[in-house]
Amino acid sequence: MTDDPAEKRRLAESIFEVAKASGAYPASIQEFYMARGRGEFAGFTVPAMNLRSLTYDLACRVFRVAEKNSSGAFIFEIARSEMGYTNQSLLEYSSVVLAAALKEGYEGPVFVQGDHFQANASKFNENSANEIGALKSLISDAVAVGFYNIGIDSSTLVDLSKPDLKGQQLHNYEVCAELTRFIRRVEPSGITVSVGGEIGEIGHQNSTPEDLHAFMAGLKEKLGQESVGISKISVQTGTTHGGVVLPNGSVAQVNLDFNTLKALSKIARDEYGLAGAVQHGASTLPPEAFHKFPECETAEVHLATEFQNMIYDSEHFPSDLKKKIYDWLRMNARNEAKQGETEEQFFYKTRKRALGPFKKEIMSLSPETRSAIADEIEEKFDFLFRQLRVIGKKDLVEKYARREN
Repeated sequence: MTDDPAEKRRLAESIFEVAKASGAYPASIQEFYMARGRGEFAGFTVPAMNLRSLTYDLACRVFRVAEKNSSGAFIFEIARSEMGYTNQSLLEYSSVVLAAALKEGYEGPVFVQGDHFQANASKFNENSANEIGALKSLISDAVAVGFYNIGIDSSTLVDLSKPDLKGQQLHNYEVCAELTRFIRRVEPSGITVSVGGEIGEIGHQNSTPEDLHAFMAGLKEKLGQESVGISKISVQTGTTHGGVVLPNGSVAQVNLDFNTLKALSKIARDEYGLAGAVQHGASTLPPEAFHKFPECETAEVHLATEFQNMIYDSEHFPSDLKKKIYDWLRMNARNEAKQGETEEQFFYKTRKRALGPFKKEIMSLSPETRSAIADEIEEKFDFLFRQLRVIGKKDLVEKYARREN
């Protein structure tokens, strides 16, 4: 484990070279999703997994489950915000994922995604050029290290005070179009980066068909004919990132609107040729909910917080380290405490912020401890792959996913 940036880059470049030579390569899911938009196949939902901690150990288990089930339809991702509080750079994340592929002998396309490359509304309103410039810099850095799948989240710029839908979505589709055109300029030869748009900010009001039509009409107008557009659209159907935490620290039951999800996925495919709708914030849903995503023809589902919860709450996670982390949160995250909330609620919502500061200590747990935690989460990966029906999809994925020239 090293903190030297030059050494990290050297190691990462070595991993990339060896992985490609061994048959595991960064890839775009674009053509696969476009084929789904054309109706060439259906009936499953691609899991996109945010690994916030023990990334190498958990990525190994994802590849192990994928090999066992011959499933190539899965994505590793990290959000703009997660990079900060987990202390994982783009280069580190993609190289660690490829190292895990090497360790497990996995061959085939590896989809790594920039999740929620999100426009900050207050910074945008203060100086839009600076905020868009920061996003372009992030995108450029990501594509350069194998992130051939990018989720643009300019839904934060939707202005519900406007009287008409097009006006509400204006900044959203304008920024999405500008960033999509930028991606087309920086993507490698032979690769069409898969780009996702978003019409409803997670945790806010549910998306509607009218929202989708307004966004897509504006996006098409701004992109014109010369630029390849998006391949999927994220929508809001009732979830919240991390879930809603009850006083005892458990997560409240979510009333997810599957009818809206199904309707928006159908419109996205039938009218705009996209793979379908994307569901964020789903990992804390009850187990019996996951089979509904493929039934609704959801294109992709994003999963993050539950994997983090399983690390922290595992009986194998050292109690002394957990106490140390919680003591640190009392001091360093106290500004996030809300009046009337319980200590359990406070720790649940803030403990993700300790993953970066305690990264070395977590990664320095004994191999036996890390393996025992990963064993538990591997069962979850297997469950999700089966519920989302991505079993036996590897040949189909490899038919469409291209290697970089």
